[in-house]
Amino acid sequence: MITKNYFGTLDGGQEIYTYTLKNQNGVTARICEFGGAIMEIRVPDRWGRLSDVVGGYDSLRDYVLGNGYIGALVGRTANRIAKGEYSLDDKNYKIYRNNNGNALHGGRVGFSHRVWQVKPIDGDEPKLVLTYTSPDGEEGYPGTLQVTVTYALLASNALSIRYEATTDQKTIVNLTNHAYFNLGGYASGKIFDHVLQMDADRYLPTDEGLIPTGIRQSVEDTPFDFREPKTIGRDFDLTNTDLGIAGGYDHCFCFTGGETKEPVQRIAVYEPNSGRMMQVFTNQPCVQFYSGNFLNNPEHPLKGGYPQNLQSLFCLETQKTPDAIHHPGFDNIVLNPGEKYDYTTIYQFSVKQ
Repeated sequence: MITKNYFGTLDGGQEIYTYTLKNQNGVTARICEFGGAIMEIRVPDRWGRLSDVVGGYDSLRDYVLGNGYIGALVGRTANRIAKGEYSLDDKNYKIYRNNNGNALHGGRVGFSHRVWQVKPIDGDEPKLVLTYTSPDGEEGYPGTLQVTVTYALLASNALSIRYEATTDQKTIVNLTNHAYFNLGGYASGKIFDHVLQMDADRYLPTDEGLIPTGIRQSVEDTPFDFREPKTIGRDFDLTNTDLGIAGGYDHCFCFTGGETKEPVQRIAVYEPNSGRMMQVFTNQPCVQFYSGNFLNNPEHPLKGGYPQNLQSLFCLETQKTPDAIHHPGFDNIVLNPGEKYDYTTIYQFSVKQ
């Protein structure tokens, strides 16, 4: 079942709507056409009680002006590009520097702040097909990029996100979703007791501006080793240069063996109080694990007036390596005409008794 509701009106007069997908188990996911944002996911705990496990805002104004890209689709390039500039075929391109002298999540007005066209497809596993055409030169990127993102709420209580894109000129693309999770409920406090496991054998150290240094560092004997399950908080306060720079986890983790043809399970998160489990399946090569180190803007409280609090929500942004255009050993984020960008990430929810 899909329900469409009016959400607000932009300054230019355009009305914005949200779409709530509901499966036969009563699980719901609410998506906004502004930024394609995931606003709400309600899933049961071990006693069958539904709670909303993603952070979001109550008003359109907060999505327009608020920080953190909360719940949004981000692109053309997720994460950071050093100094907001890069070269393709000996031609230089500049992107707006919106983060400490670097470009973050697409530039000044990325996909997170665009209005997407939405096509609802109802059924036992309801879908939303979101499309956006990014014109040649938008935010300094070459080529007209045709983007399709399909959200599907599966009968298994999973939210699937498929990202597809084609271009008419050589360009760079790295798409993701910036949903913020707390499996105890978005307003349930710190995330440190969540048990996290990731099939990632390397991570990317960064400089002071959170730009990767170019090294793929082994997670062995570091706070970044989540190959065996451990709580997010276990090593959070250890003295470590990379943790200190970011104020916690805000790093790209490289999955063992790189990208796969089909989505495979790479991540599992368990919240012991509620019993909720979230498994992440993807064919992307990496994930940016962000522990909410900058969630502290009092001007934009979350739903229900709940204040933003540091480390109260976390992100698992599947993607390719950030700033890859500057590092020959990183993932290829160049998309050519005739090629198709096509990746899927699935957030599977369940309970552990």
